[in-house]
Formats: sequence, structure tokens, C-alpha cells
Amino acid sequence: MSDILLTLLGTALINNLVLHSPLGVDPLLKAAGRQQVHALGLASTCLMLVVGTLGYLIDHWLLVSVNLTSLRLFAWLPLSVLLIGPLLRLLARWLPALPFEGLWPLLLGNAGILGVALLNSQDDRGLAHAIALSLGAGLGLWLVLSLFEDLRQRTLNNDIPLPFRGLPVQLIAVGLMAVAFLGLRGLVKT
Repeated sequence: MSDILLTLLGTALINNLVLHSPLGVDPLLKAAGRQQVHALGLASTCLMLVVGTLGYLIDHWLLVSVNLTSLRLFAWLPLSVLLIGPLLRLLARWLPALPFEGLWPLLLGNAGILGVALLNSQDDRGLAHAIALSLGAGLGLWLVLSLFEDLRQRTLNNDIPLPFRGLPVQLIAVGLMAVAFLGLRGLVKT
């Protein structure tokens, strides 16, 4: 149980997919507005959890058993694409206050979803570990999205030199967040 909890917290905070390995940076830079950020974070977390878990099951029960592991991405990509629409409709019905419409392109371009499935297949420690890693990656993305939106709001009201306005200051902010998260690296020894 403690190994699963350490995997969950370690993936969310220490080995964050967005800051540690730049997977999922595209939605980070495109999402705007607190409501859209929370909708994107929730949808990404749910999609990472479902695709990571189902991808692990497909990989270990189907692809490994028939020795077709070279086709992993060809199995996971349609899985993630086919789950985006129903997931967004389900979340929109469940939480009508959040704006889930228009998130389809951001979820489609999120490389973190396929990255979670790939990490689950490489690190074979069982289904519970795959679920914890998928959930931790989604929660870590949601945390970074929320923190980055707060930083973006703070930079809008400040006097920033003209060459640094827009994308350059956002990239600098992402780099500083990555350095801050690196400070957590020695926190947990596994």
C-alpha cells in the first residue's frame, strides 16, 4: 500500500510528466481561464486514468501474450482518441458548471496520455501500480495547470518588457516551476 501511495505522490509531485519530461506542455500553454483549466485538468486526469489502466490491460493481456508489443502505440492511440468524446460528454453531464466543450483538440494533442500508457508498459509492477501512476500523472498535470494559470494571471497585470510579453514569459515561468519541483526530488527515496 505504501508503494502505491509513493508512486501516486511521486508521479504527481516529483516526477511530474509536464515538468520532468515535457509531456503535455501543449495544453499547458493553450488553456486560459480558471474554469477551463479545471475542466481540462479533470478531463486529462480521467483520460489518463482510463487510458493508462486500459492500455496496461491491453498490453499485458493481449499484446504481450501474442508477442505483438511493437504495436503498442497503434493500440493505444485509437483507444485514447475514441475515449475523448464519450468522456467529455459524461463529464459535461456530471459537472455542467465546467466548460468541457472545446477541450477535444487539447486532449487529442496531449502527449502525456500516451506517455502514461508507455510508462505503464515499461515499468511492469502490476495493475495497482499502473493505476496509481496514471492517477498521479493526471493529478500532477492538473496541479501544474492550476499553478501555471495563477502565474499567467499575475503576469498579465505586471509591467513586463515588450520582448518578454506573451509566450517568452510563460516559458520562463514554466522553467522556474520545473526548478521549484526539482527541489522535491530528494524528498522520497524509493
